[in-house]
Amino acid sequence: MLHPLLPVFICVADCGSFHKAAERLYLSPPAVMKQINTLERQLELTLFDRSSRGIRLTAAGQVIYRHARVLTDYCSQAMEEARRQAGAAEKVFCIGTSLLNPCKPFMDLWQRVGREFPGYRLHIVPFEDDHRGILAEIEALGEKYDFLVAACDSALWLSRCHFQRLGSYPICCAVNRDHRLAGREELTVEDLAGETVLLGRAGDAAAVDAARRELEERGDVQLEDLPQFYDMEVFNRCAWGQGVLLTLSCWKDVHPGLVTLPVRWEHAVPYGLLYPREAGADVRKFLSLLQPGG
Repeated sequence: MLHPLLPVFICVADCGSFHKAAERLYLSPPAVMKQINTLERQLELTLFDRSSRGIRLTAAGQVIYRHARVLTDYCSQAMEEARRQAGAAEKVFCIGTSLLNPCKPFMDLWQRVGREFPGYRLHIVPFEDDHRGILAEIEALGEKYDFLVAACDSALWLSRCHFQRLGSYPICCAVNRDHRLAGREELTVEDLAGETVLLGRAGDAAAVDAARRELEERGDVQLEDLPQFYDMEVFNRCAWGQGVLLTLSCWKDVHPGLVTLPVRWEHAVPYGLLYPREAGADVRKFLSLLQPGG
């Protein structure tokens, strides 16, 4: 239903590297580069700027990427609806996945309890990390997805779904590779003196707000608000500037131009399973099996 090279293009854009995309696609880097060259030739557009420092989407590439994500999502929904109509998806768990919210933690859980669901299949549904549209994805739980896996400390998210906590991710700091702190193995709050720290707006996430208060109390750190929810533009902004980005340990490999450093503090964001407020019996059974003794 889609141009066969669009998934390769999306993967390269998400990874920010031909080599990392090749690993994810189980192809060789030359094969990935050849497919991107073919797509650019067919579209008569340059999609990536290539330099010794890596690759990055051109303005035209950003447009194609945005629409390709929408088309991929639309086709996934169409295929899922068709399967349901055909009766082929009566025993399916639909699991959302994105670059910032990958489904791997669910797959690990499935290895533990999947035997309790004979005949069930997993259908992985990709979605785009977009701060303008993420709430719509959360609201699609129960229709488009049975589960999403995410770091979740957002009151706005939790007002739209239920949450089964699995653990937590420490809040870290990310800087571009030329930053004065990039060579450090660990940071303290004192190391951030004189820096501009980029972070989500106050009032929605308790852990981020707690980190904000600690930085504000110092008086020698400038805070700059970002969109409420992170997407790749947030990481690009940090990679192109000199600010320090509050991020999570699970996102350390999201952007090849950034170095993620642990911070000597106690701030962490819980992660786990997001599931519908009106969960079906199979979803409730899956969650019960995760409980001690389940």
